Amino acid sequence: MEIERKYLVKTLPPDYTRHPLHHIEQAYLCTEPVVRIRRQDDEYWLTYKSAGLLSREEYNLALAKEAFSHLLPKADGLVLKKRRYRIPLDGGLTAELDVFCADYDGLYLVEVEFSSETQALEFIPPDWFGEEVTYLGSYSNSHLSKQKQAF
Repeated sequence: MEIERKYLVKTLPPDYTRHPLHHIEQAYLCTEPVVRIRRQDDEYWLTYKSAGLLSREEYNLALAKEAFSHLLPKADGLVLKKRRYRIPLDGGLTAELDVFCADYDGLYLVEVEFSSETQALEFIPPDWFGEEVTYLGSYSNSHLSKQKQAF
């Protein structure tokens, strides 16, 4: 089960680049339900996600690099590219700040994953988090992959 809240970031925190970083490239074989392939640094994954915004089922399977390379041209829409910074928050939580590149250069989203819906609903975001977009499907990565949008 994935339980997360998502926010649109207008101003990046000044020290974000000092935190651990992942380079991510992901594409969608299907968006309803979500079937995604992802390269994160030197790891490759196939992910299934059920419907939902705040919480949903998520299953990850490791892929070989060759399988990722074979599936990538079969993906629908845009290939999303981003740098993900993992920024520690109070209470043992982690902000995953996505700094998009290529088609969405200049888009910044931050997600926080929780162990329960109660914890998610009680969360008070730091000042640098912007507008909450958890319940706006237009900010889901699967939706962003369908076609380039202006934000």
